[in-house]
Amino acid sequence: MPVHRPEPLRTRHTPVAGLLLATVLTLTLLVLTSRPASASADEPPPRGSAHMGMGVVTHDGTAGEPIADLAAQTEGVDVSSHQGNVAWSTLWDSGVKWAYVKATEGTYYTNPYFTQQYTGSYKVGMIRGAYHFATPDTTNGATQANYFVNHGGGWSGDGKTLPGVLDIEWNPYGDACYGKTPSAMVTWIRDFVNQYKSRTGRAPVIYTATSWWKQCTGNYSGFATANPLWVARYAAEVGELPAGWDYYTMWQYTSSGPTVGDHNRFNGALDRVVALAKG
Repeated sequence: MPVHRPEPLRTRHTPVAGLLLATVLTLTLLVLTSRPASASADEPPPRGSAHMGMGVVTHDGTAGEPIADLAAQTEGVDVSSHQGNVAWSTLWDSGVKWAYVKATEGTYYTNPYFTQQYTGSYKVGMIRGAYHFATPDTTNGATQANYFVNHGGGWSGDGKTLPGVLDIEWNPYGDACYGKTPSAMVTWIRDFVNQYKSRTGRAPVIYTATSWWKQCTGNYSGFATANPLWVARYAAEVGELPAGWDYYTMWQYTSSGPTVGDHNRFNGALDRVVALAKG
């Protein structure tokens, strides 16, 4: 009687070379997918994306919000393309009475939402104006002032148009002081404000943060007599002002307020806002 011997079990082996290839491919995929996030974190934002107060939280931090009493102050907002089409009626109903809209940056950018934001705020009854984000490392101050005036930054004495604002603060695209010495920065600012006044008849408001002003202008005091101050400080009190100014006209106190983020207080009742608009 024949004897049937069971065949030996056959074990299926995955070739070693295949395992190695799979491992290499997996590791390569992980490296490639992780690199862009790491690299993009170190890259500056695209030109044109800057806005008021962009560097305040990073450089100065936050320390609470001011008390709610607005008896002698008037609430306002500032907006840029980041807010898109703004719900102005909502802001008006919440007590906001004035607004500034980003018009330009350097000599290479205009806000695509400027018309909706500038005319929209006006139509609900707000007193409004325009601001220019300065880039002193790209062109001189007079050239940027002309670009600003030519693209929405002008002024009229209708009592509803605030003088233009020079937004001069930390450089989001590189060196905080735009590669300029304090004396060179002062010269750049002077060229801007002089040309703006020559074009419009009004001295522009200067928006800045005290710590930046100290660092990048050497705490220069020469603009205080002619240019109203709009100071950025996200805290319960406005704190120290840049040299020369013993009074602030506007105070940006938060970037996380309702509806649009940036909220401000005008240092006076609504009639003082009107007075600034009339000149």
